[in-house]
Amino acid sequence: MTAQRIAVAVVMALALLAPLFVYPIFLMKALCFALFACAFNLLLGYAGLMSFGHAMFFGMAGYFYGHVVKAWDLPPEAGLLGAVAGAAALGLVTGALAIRRQGIYFAMITLAFAQMVYFFCVQAPFTGGEDGLQGIPRKALLGGLIPTTDDRVLYYVVLAIFLFGYGAIYRFIHSPFGQVLKAIRDNEQRAVSLGYEADRYKLIAFVLSAALAGLAGATKALVQQFATLTDVAATTSGEVVLMALVGGLGTITGPVVGAFVIVTMQNYLAGFGEFVLVIQGAIFVVIVIAFRKGVVGEIAEWWKARQSSR
Repeated sequence: MTAQRIAVAVVMALALLAPLFVYPIFLMKALCFALFACAFNLLLGYAGLMSFGHAMFFGMAGYFYGHVVKAWDLPPEAGLLGAVAGAAALGLVTGALAIRRQGIYFAMITLAFAQMVYFFCVQAPFTGGEDGLQGIPRKALLGGLIPTTDDRVLYYVVLAIFLFGYGAIYRFIHSPFGQVLKAIRDNEQRAVSLGYEADRYKLIAFVLSAALAGLAGATKALVQQFATLTDVAATTSGEVVLMALVGGLGTITGPVVGAFVIVTMQNYLAGFGEFVLVIQGAIFVVIVIAFRKGVVGEIAEWWKARQSSR
């Protein structure tokens, strides 16, 4: 326990000091994707539900946030709440239909919904189509008490949002609700025989995951001041799957590590041009072969083995 507390203290110190040494926009983007990956991990890692269309919640929340703040001229708090509510509502509709099927059929239904949302965004007037929704203003938070025009100040706002989402996921996982989700993931028939309504628990997990993914997408729109079709595209859904796999499915910190690894690769390998995908692919192959349970999962297994050998 002491070692865990020391590790947490070190990580928090690094997070607080990071914008003094690293470009704040890069850090904020990584935190947004880290929250997105954690939300996806809640669904796949703990509920056992594979979604190929999670980008629709992430991307649509960005559009919702931008429309509320720019077109309706409301404060950013209203934009964040509206985006989360919109993503949760979309998750409720999608989940209510998708959980009727299992396995690959569930995944394909989410992919179909995501494609419908993508083509809706191409045609809808409030999204800006292929040009995206640009010029989203950065308004001050809490009635003007927290200015957001300074990137370093905004970083701490994004860090607070990430910690709120991360803390909520941690609480869900370690609650009786989370234990039931794990039971459904491991053996759904047995959980049903014990009296649990598996479909209801899976739907709640789907909506929670969609809402938190929406919070990540809205925060990204707040930071970058635009929302584009890239955020609702199938490639973004694929990226979040890789983030969870690289970090470690079913671990609370794995998706965070995976998100930072992939966003860092995208940022610093961009200079290689068309070869960047080849380099990324090679790195992913090495990680998957060497760390079958993800980076954090393998480290956790090593630590358990070390502790048990004492």
